Amino acid sequence: MTFPIDKIRSQFPALALEDGGMPRLYFDNPAGTQVPKSVADAVYHCLIHENANLGGTFVTSHASTKIVADAHQAMADFLGTDDLGEIIIGASTTTLAFHLSRSIARDFKAGDEIIVTQMDHEGNVSPWLEIAEDHDLTIRWLKFNEQSWQIEVEDLKELLNDRTKLVALNYASNLTGMTNDVKRLIAEAKKVDALVYLDAVQYTPHALTSVSELGCDFLACSSYKFFGPHLGIVWGKKKLLQDMHAYKCRTVPEEFPTKFETGTPAIELLAGLTATIEYIASIGEQGQTTRRQKIKAAFQATLKYEEILTRQLMDGLKNLDGIEIIGSTSENQLSQHVPTISFRHKTIKPRDIATSLANENIFVWSGHNYALGIVRQLGINEKEGVVRIGMAHYNTKQEVSRVLDAVSRALGG
Repeated sequence: MTFPIDKIRSQFPALALEDGGMPRLYFDNPAGTQVPKSVADAVYHCLIHENANLGGTFVTSHASTKIVADAHQAMADFLGTDDLGEIIIGASTTTLAFHLSRSIARDFKAGDEIIVTQMDHEGNVSPWLEIAEDHDLTIRWLKFNEQSWQIEVEDLKELLNDRTKLVALNYASNLTGMTNDVKRLIAEAKKVDALVYLDAVQYTPHALTSVSELGCDFLACSSYKFFGPHLGIVWGKKKLLQDMHAYKCRTVPEEFPTKFETGTPAIELLAGLTATIEYIASIGEQGQTTRRQKIKAAFQATLKYEEILTRQLMDGLKNLDGIEIIGSTSENQLSQHVPTISFRHKTIKPRDIATSLANENIFVWSGHNYALGIVRQLGINEKEGVVRIGMAHYNTKQEVSRVLDAVSRALGG
């Protein structure tokens, strides 16, 4: 079945915008995707027709309460849990990590250990560094393998011991695009009864996520990375969430989901979140019944399409003189790669290349992209970083060709 790219693109008004007669090419997707009109409409409708705080006896408050419940159910379906009480929604995954780390590590003792990786985004590193300083914990740094560009089980095993209380892992790198075999890594961490906090921010926009199968204790993702509003979401095992102390107002009950969701939620964004999940489900709705089944079918379709774009971009970059791709270029590992590729040039600085592309209305990022551990392990200048090009399922092969031509011109070709 041909991927319905024209139908997909027609649902994203931003993709049709131009500046100075030049169409916009959105290749900044690892930092945040564009949204379908249905998501923007849901936010608008909430603000106009259902704008009220929770707990009232009047119609708009009832409507807002339903919006909150619907959003948690939508995310439960998206992540593969039967219990919407396991879903925590907040301002961002980084905010939630700083917030929840305080509860998770409340009973850790001085000398206990936390493992963080050199492959992760700072949002799943700095919270643990801060809590370690507060509790006099020991931080263990887990490097990625520079041949496979992944976290290897054998390297994790060397750091694990009976003092290990938590392992912070990432599912996919926001700089190299490589994914980890997290199920094996989690299983290894569980041999010493360590908690596992998994950052899946870069994975969830591109592949089906099933928390019930992974074995982790917490999983974080961001809806603005998968075509939705600016929100962070964390799934946590119910038993852990029940036992954890929550830092909250005295008036807030211990019930879910409010226990760990401080303050009044951004109700209009939660309306947009439900619409986001409905959009993703709509891609796979043919012949499917439940929303979870539709989501699974949608990712089966988008995964194959994005792999085509990734191969095209990678092959094109490899043919340009002076380019060094930061990450695996192996055809055998393409299926373990989200559609994000970073590179450096031997003489031209990343920001200069990104600026040259911006002048052609092509949006890419330069810098360390908060993947500080990667650039430090590889000895890359932190102030320069890399050029990062990231795709989503609304990008096209024609757009990739335009990007490659623009990069060539930026290099003087």
